[in-house]
Amino acid sequence: MFGRRMVLGRILGFEIRADISWVFLALLILWSLASGFFPSFYEGLPQGLYWTLALVGTIGLFASLLFHELSHSVVARAYGLEIQGITLFLFGGAAEMREEPRTAVSEFLMAIAGPIASLVLAAGFYVLALLVAGVGTPEHWVGVPRYLAIVNLALAVFNLLPAFPMDGGRALRAALWYWGKDLRSATKVASRLGQGLGMLLMAAGIAQAILLGNFVGGMWWFLIGLFVQGNAGATYQQLLNRFALHGMSVREVMTEDPVVADPDMTLRRLVDEVVYPQHHHRFPVVREGRLLGYVGTNQIKQVDADVWERTRVGDVMVAAGDDNVIAPDAGAEKALERLQQSETGWLMVADGERLHGVLALRDLLQYLQLRQELEAPA
Repeated sequence: MFGRRMVLGRILGFEIRADISWVFLALLILWSLASGFFPSFYEGLPQGLYWTLALVGTIGLFASLLFHELSHSVVARAYGLEIQGITLFLFGGAAEMREEPRTAVSEFLMAIAGPIASLVLAAGFYVLALLVAGVGTPEHWVGVPRYLAIVNLALAVFNLLPAFPMDGGRALRAALWYWGKDLRSATKVASRLGQGLGMLLMAAGIAQAILLGNFVGGMWWFLIGLFVQGNAGATYQQLLNRFALHGMSVREVMTEDPVVADPDMTLRRLVDEVVYPQHHHRFPVVREGRLLGYVGTNQIKQVDADVWERTRVGDVMVAAGDDNVIAPDAGAEKALERLQQSETGWLMVADGERLHGVLALRDLLQYLQLRQELEAPA
């Protein structure tokens, strides 16, 4: 879901990150507030003051988004769910859970925590606007808490729409799950609603651009709709994957007897005799039955081709370790999670120093696709 991210710090033990797209969003909001919002309500102010108001408003907005996501995270942690961190990105923020809620009640409470937090902030900023106006504060400064009150109210209302992956959709899924005792069916309904809402938002964006000539606003509605529609479908697919892999071990889905490389082999021999004939990007490195690590095209490319004849595989291989090895008896669900988080999308399956096989994300997803295709109701 996310690209390159930078760590901003930690709050309440949660790592706060910013996706590279967040920088674009922050600059866009800052510019729109300084050049459009505040000048339209408070005319005749110095340009520098508009930018100051915009900066305070932008900081307040992202602090509000962070508070919204922290509320989700605190409730999730109270129910024993591990939160990897909170990421700010192009469309707001997201609390990243390692696993889905285990009960309908925990999901419902976690889902509504964010909108409740935003409503509390909306009320708080509204009261703050009244207080600062009452003591004679210049009207343009009163506009900042007013803006934040409106934004938080809009954030709460929008997130409460009953469609995945928004908070309202999660709350709806929790209710359907609680009453129907069927997580798969509940997720399917909520996801379909999410996909429908996403398509409506995209249609509204196109209409706004064509009929009203508001291309910037229309583009944003279209992109938000595309995000909602895509994530709604992806969430349901993730659940189907979990059900398909539940109770299975890595041993059952791995590729056995993979082609391996010898650490004393030159890179020239590796490329000519292994890489090209096998059409793979990575190979375990094994000596006398002992797994040492792996070598791949990324490692080969770091060496000038002129010295491949004099460079051994063992000189460039990546050593075997916890980040690239998984046990054969580990759960297949856990393996899928690790593969999706891995930079390579590839793991060696080993018990100690004994290699059993390899597992690639591409192969596992293909297995899941085939299984769902063959086992789907006619």
